[in-house]
Amino acid sequence: MKKTIALLPGDGIGKEVVDVTVEVLKSVAEHFNHQFQFNYGLIGGDAIDQKGNPLPEETLEVCRNADAIILGAVGGPKWDQNPVELRPERGLLALRKELDLFANLRPVKTFESLLDSSPLKKEYVEGVDFVIVRELTGGLYFGKPSERIDYNGEEAVVDTLFYKRAEIERILVSAFEIAKTRRKHVTSVDKANVLESSRLWREVAEEVGARYPDVVLEHMLVDNAAMQLIRSPKQFDVIVTENMFGDILSDEGSMITGSLGMLSSASLSSSGLHLYEPVHGSAPDIAGKNIANPIATILSAAMMLRQSLGLEEEAKAIEKAVDNVLNSGLRTADLADGGKFATTTEIGEEIKNALADDYEIINIINNYS
Repeated sequence: MKKTIALLPGDGIGKEVVDVTVEVLKSVAEHFNHQFQFNYGLIGGDAIDQKGNPLPEETLEVCRNADAIILGAVGGPKWDQNPVELRPERGLLALRKELDLFANLRPVKTFESLLDSSPLKKEYVEGVDFVIVRELTGGLYFGKPSERIDYNGEEAVVDTLFYKRAEIERILVSAFEIAKTRRKHVTSVDKANVLESSRLWREVAEEVGARYPDVVLEHMLVDNAAMQLIRSPKQFDVIVTENMFGDILSDEGSMITGSLGMLSSASLSSSGLHLYEPVHGSAPDIAGKNIANPIATILSAAMMLRQSLGLEEEAKAIEKAVDNVLNSGLRTADLADGGKFATTTEIGEEIKNALADDYEIINIINNYS
């Protein structure tokens, strides 16, 4: 199989974790007889510095001509004083809009070998396995007006939370479709006791839920959902919510696993061109030190192989290799639980070695079967 993958390393540790992930994908291509063409594009602060634009048109072209996209991270204090339109995050928001990346999937699944890394007690996190489905192209992040204003001579601000019914419906349909393949339970998170947007959200959720009689629909207010993620995370299967709530809850959910460095994500479009990225940010304080955790990006690449390229066996091979490396006790600095410290590149090399070892065993079995 020959496929083209767009790479947007971005800023900070984004470059480091993407570089390691590319090496893992090259190993997959070698072992499974695929050809992956990697094309690079600028985004975020790096794009501002080189092109004066957080999302240059040539980057969009690189993405549109690809079968899938891998993003590192954007942002950093270097650009904090820039005008709003020249902030690194604007590049990511624009990319989501331009490619209509409306559904963000964030799996939260604990690894047995990392249970002691979680700030929660082992009995609360063991066996946790849920997905947060976050609406990604509407809500407060994109509503207009969003500006500072003069209000009777006093400085004031306004942000607009805007959703169309169709935007709400399609993200809910995505959540129910995912739930069909899992434990058939959807928790729709809103703030319907306060917000009109949430009242429409709940109304549409009921309508969509009626189309899926085999899937249980539960409504939960966002403040209660934040509490329940800590109190009893094993109760969740698929959580679906709007843009800002999803941003906050998914970061909270990531700590159940012990580190943001373990959480992968996929942003899906209706066209089939999807983007894959770690949930963590650019972490400029550790950039260039070779200590960032690349596993979230590597697991995002596994999601890409499965979701965009239809390569289930290859995706499972990466996930198994990651599990084997974690079981060996190797840990990056963010997983300070007494394991053996490993650098970013060392983790990548060990995952590649685990892939090679597993593939060799498969070949031996096939030759004797």
